[in-house]
Amino acid sequence: MTKWDKSKLVSRYVTEGAKSAPHRAYYYAMGMTEEEIHQPLVGVATCWNEAAPCNIALSRQAQAVKKGVQAAEGSPREFTTITVTDGIAMGHEGMRSSLVSREVIADSVELTMRGHCYDALVGLAGCDKSLPGMMMVMLRLNVPSVFMYGGTILPGKFKGKDVDIVNVFEAVGENAVGNMTDEELKELECVACPSAGACGGQFTANTMACVSEAIGLALPNSAGAPAPYESRDEYAEASGRVVMDLIKNNLRPRDIVTLKSFENAAAVVAATGGSTNAALHLPAMANECGVDFDLSAVAEIFKRTPLIANLRPGGKYVAKHLYDVGGVGVVMKELLDGGFLHGECMTVAGKTLAETLENVKRPEDQDVVYSIKNPIHPSGGVVGLKGNLAPEGAIVKIAGLENLQFEGPARVFDGEQAAYDAIQAKEYEEGEVIVIRYEGPKGGPGMREMLSTTAALYGQGMGGKMALVTDGRFSGGTRGFCIGHVSPEAYDGGPIGLIESGDIIAIDAEAGTMEVKLTDEELAARKKNWKPREHDYQSGAIWKYTQTVGSASKGAVTHGGAKSEKHIFVDI
Repeated sequence: MTKWDKSKLVSRYVTEGAKSAPHRAYYYAMGMTEEEIHQPLVGVATCWNEAAPCNIALSRQAQAVKKGVQAAEGSPREFTTITVTDGIAMGHEGMRSSLVSREVIADSVELTMRGHCYDALVGLAGCDKSLPGMMMVMLRLNVPSVFMYGGTILPGKFKGKDVDIVNVFEAVGENAVGNMTDEELKELECVACPSAGACGGQFTANTMACVSEAIGLALPNSAGAPAPYESRDEYAEASGRVVMDLIKNNLRPRDIVTLKSFENAAAVVAATGGSTNAALHLPAMANECGVDFDLSAVAEIFKRTPLIANLRPGGKYVAKHLYDVGGVGVVMKELLDGGFLHGECMTVAGKTLAETLENVKRPEDQDVVYSIKNPIHPSGGVVGLKGNLAPEGAIVKIAGLENLQFEGPARVFDGEQAAYDAIQAKEYEEGEVIVIRYEGPKGGPGMREMLSTTAALYGQGMGGKMALVTDGRFSGGTRGFCIGHVSPEAYDGGPIGLIESGDIIAIDAEAGTMEVKLTDEELAARKKNWKPREHDYQSGAIWKYTQTVGSASKGAVTHGGAKSEKHIFVDI
């Protein structure tokens, strides 16, 4: 048995000395032994709930984490936090809660850890915003931490083909124009999601799961296995053991996650054709540890990294297929061999990234992961754009796009609902650029995702025939010429708030530009007549969010991050 010296562990405030007698009384009330009380206290945080399949397996996996902590002479203390599941929040006012939930998740875990003086953290997350939220708080607190993904859903089967939730969203558009019957839509919705786990393609959850390995906060290979697989429990138990090693070795998240780690993460997003939301979450995570890594920096990595993973929505396969050929480690090994990753970066496994990938090989007889020497596309599946319509930047996923240029007249909508209604009623012309504004972090408020709208457009056969531009976000499942995160947002007087229907917008994803064909003088004249709009959320949690949230180009963060802190929790 290890005799733990708690003189430098935070839990000393609640377990050691005469002054902690009242605190220890509570621990005895919960059945803890004296030995357990004087061991390190490890927070085991999950986003378990019954809101959606993404999170339903997390409670099971948490029990395995606790076994690992106990086996390594630690005392696990399980707690839960919220999630807002995008697939259910999508397409209505509920989506305004989604991005706000990322901050609430990070904040609530922070407060639980601070209030109870836990020495370390194992965080399990399954849904889009819960992954970055959980990693953000690890970097914020800087306690020894291990992240673990809850796992992907298994693909469904419809008419002999693999399907996922995006097929259902797109089917709504097909149904609206008579290309799918009500009976077929019903059949599809009943088979698309056959198990626990997060959405199956390289959408936001699986993108950020890949990030967790690439950035070094998760054990190698832990992101890959689908949620129902019992092998996930083995990785969960190992995560519990490893966090105890991190305590012993005093290896903390900020020792692991550096600028080079963020560059590795961005490269993996680009190489897998991942979600545009990564360009929001990586800067937010960087803010937590004082690293400068905004949308422009992310876009630079995206631009120079080849696309090598053939994953949905731009490609053929879902996350289970990537797991079957070796997982994201195969992608990372190809990138490392090609000189696109920093191999010297540390991981929670106590090894460098290069060491963890040493024995990984890409299987030859498959087309899920291409060779770095023969990529699907020479630049990443996601690229950044700048121009007079987006002076601070915007983002577009090009994976699956045949043409990387688009020009057409704007059709402007103030808010997603108006645009969705028009699309369902086919009140648009082929070749137009649909502009949805006042959906940014402040102006939405909440920076809604537009999957219902983009999927309806795609389902109507307009995927490559129109473009969509917004200061809001897109789901990782969105495909087509869709540009999001336009900054500054309309609510702050950004140029997207000044354009009018009929203005010509030119987008060049190869050159990385997006321009409205107006002179600086014309834009300045319109700015003089522009007036701020008031949104409907003037109280409650969403109002509080609008008071502090910043630009999407910086990650839509709500506080100053590490650069503003006077102390780090782990050092108190």
